[in-house]
Amino acid sequence: MKSGRELDQPDHAALAAADPTGRLYNEDLAPAPLDRRSWNAYSLLALWMSDAHNIGNYTFAAGLFAIGMAPYQIAIGILGGALIIFLGCTLSGFIGQKTGGPYPVVQRLSWGVFGANIPALIRAIVAIAWYGIQTYLASVAVSVLLLRLAPGLTAMTHHGFLGLDSLSWACFLFLWLLQLVVLTKGMEVVRRFQDWAGPAIWAIMIVLAVWLIIQAHGHVAFFTGVQHLSVGEQVYRTFAAVGLTVSVLATLMLNFSDFARFAPSRKAIVVGNFWGLPINWTAFAVTSAVVSAATVAVYGKAILEPAQLLGMVSSTPLLIVGVIMFIIATIGVNIVANFVSPSYDLANVWPKRITFRRGGVITAVVSVAALPWKLYSSPAVIDGFLGTLGAFLGPLFGIMMTDFYLVKRQVVSVSDLYSPDPGGAYHYRRGVNLRALAAFLPSALVAAVIALVPAFGRIAPFSWFVGVAAAAVLYYALSRHHDSRRRRATSARRGR
Repeated sequence: MKSGRELDQPDHAALAAADPTGRLYNEDLAPAPLDRRSWNAYSLLALWMSDAHNIGNYTFAAGLFAIGMAPYQIAIGILGGALIIFLGCTLSGFIGQKTGGPYPVVQRLSWGVFGANIPALIRAIVAIAWYGIQTYLASVAVSVLLLRLAPGLTAMTHHGFLGLDSLSWACFLFLWLLQLVVLTKGMEVVRRFQDWAGPAIWAIMIVLAVWLIIQAHGHVAFFTGVQHLSVGEQVYRTFAAVGLTVSVLATLMLNFSDFARFAPSRKAIVVGNFWGLPINWTAFAVTSAVVSAATVAVYGKAILEPAQLLGMVSSTPLLIVGVIMFIIATIGVNIVANFVSPSYDLANVWPKRITFRRGGVITAVVSVAALPWKLYSSPAVIDGFLGTLGAFLGPLFGIMMTDFYLVKRQVVSVSDLYSPDPGGAYHYRRGVNLRALAAFLPSALVAAVIALVPAFGRIAPFSWFVGVAAAAVLYYALSRHHDSRRRRATSARRGR
């Protein structure tokens, strides 16, 4: 086993030979070779740009403004959350950089070589649902543009199928196919796309903000919100913004190893995450809040939906630029948050038959079958189904961090991560670590209750933190108890 920062680079042929049934190994799940670790600090910064600069995060920041928070309070809240995410993703990234494995392989450390499918599939379901929703939201913006440029297309909006009119279907499938072409080319193409896409979206967003500020004649309130709140309520909502920001990126804190496995060093992870999260993420959120504040001055109300805002823009060239931004942003966020992870997660279920590309195709197909426009228009589904799964992410993160840093103390045998041998370090009991399951179930239940039951509404934004803490404490206690019992058993055998 390797300790500290030392990297274990086992021979891929040996790993494949040790798993003749193909239940744990394929080339996509194998440790990233040192000569393929090309994701430097800028690549990780661009990754965060792609994830931050999208419709969902604009709406998130605009929503905070709509509930009465001033732009400066939004900046404080999101900066606080971004700092926590920076720490979480950096620690998660170190695991991926050390092992070279993607998220489902990393989860074999704490869940067992077969038990890792439990956290992997939970992450995959959340990602697939949001993949479809993000695609649908961008397709709405494309529809707005087409109707502006070609009003005759209105006839296509009179007939529909499964809840979408013909024009909306055409726009959705266009974006769906465009993403599939980009996303199934592999991780190196993903890196190259993000290296230019993130900065391009920034430039377009700044143009939109400047245009709105000019339209408002500079009368944009940065230190006041649309509602008058007491000091106590302002403080609460600022802290709630911290919790909600962390919840938004809880998924990526789990699977950041999918990207960090290609980083050449820990320094690249730290530098890329620092510029991408507390700096870039906060700046984009502030820009979104300023745009929302400007819409109040220009249109008399805060415009929270980007597609609605584009529809109100009188400048056709700016409308075209804005829609292009949404298309690029959608592809960017779906790459980072909603495509890479389920592609690896599904490959982990059956490595012999499902590659990264096949997992990506499955992700794309299921995202359409889920009818994402119906998911998005149904608060019960978002709050219930997806909200419950989201509450599970905190306990999964708590177990992963506790196991690697406190229980195993960063000591890893990479070859055992791919070994079905019952004597392997991560085989546990029939390939499943029951201690992880025992820590996860009650912690996830508590987090879900806090997140979903109205009586806990005031503490709901902090459900992720509760889940992390509960799972971490339970897992550490169970692991210590197990180690103590094993030492006593060993001593008893030697005493004989």
